[in-house]
Amino acid sequence: MTYVVFFALLLLITLLYSYLKIESNRKKAIEARKKLFNERVLHVNTRLKAKLNDLLDAKIIRPKYVPRIQAIVNNFFVVQSHTDENLQQLEDTADLLINTLSNELIKTNQTNIIQPLIDNIQYFVSELPQQGILYNKNFYINTLPPLIALLKTQENIQPTDIVDDQIDASSQTTDTQFTQDVSVA
Repeated sequence: MTYVVFFALLLLITLLYSYLKIESNRKKAIEARKKLFNERVLHVNTRLKAKLNDLLDAKIIRPKYVPRIQAIVNNFFVVQSHTDENLQQLEDTADLLINTLSNELIKTNQTNIIQPLIDNIQYFVSELPQQGILYNKNFYINTLPPLIALLKTQENIQPTDIVDDQIDASSQTTDTQFTQDVSVA
């Protein structure tokens, strides 16, 4: 009988130790997921800040617009839950915004025409919600992508392109006239 009690007590202690070890590992896994989640959000925020600082240095964006544009990332989880799908949506949206701003900055540096981009950014900022609660799923899915598309400036035709087009048109006219002359002869 003593052996049974001792064995049962040993078994209970082993089960308690196993349970505590499993719970500790589960808590560590949850903390690791939270840490990874927060690092991804911080990475998105850092990339956007860096791009906005580039635009600020290039005098394309006003300093008062920087916090308004950063609010896009900062207010993402105000109304939405902290899920991997929502985080992926934030990353995709921020990538679209950063890539659009990068492309427009490159285009501006090539053409040295900055006013259309300044106007587009000013309009973009004016259309952003004033309150954090308005940064909801509908805003990020239906409103923000078309707003980001409005940041794109029109392609400017280079003067050399116009000259090349005129040369091509005159050579086509000459070819047509030559063909007509040959058919008459």
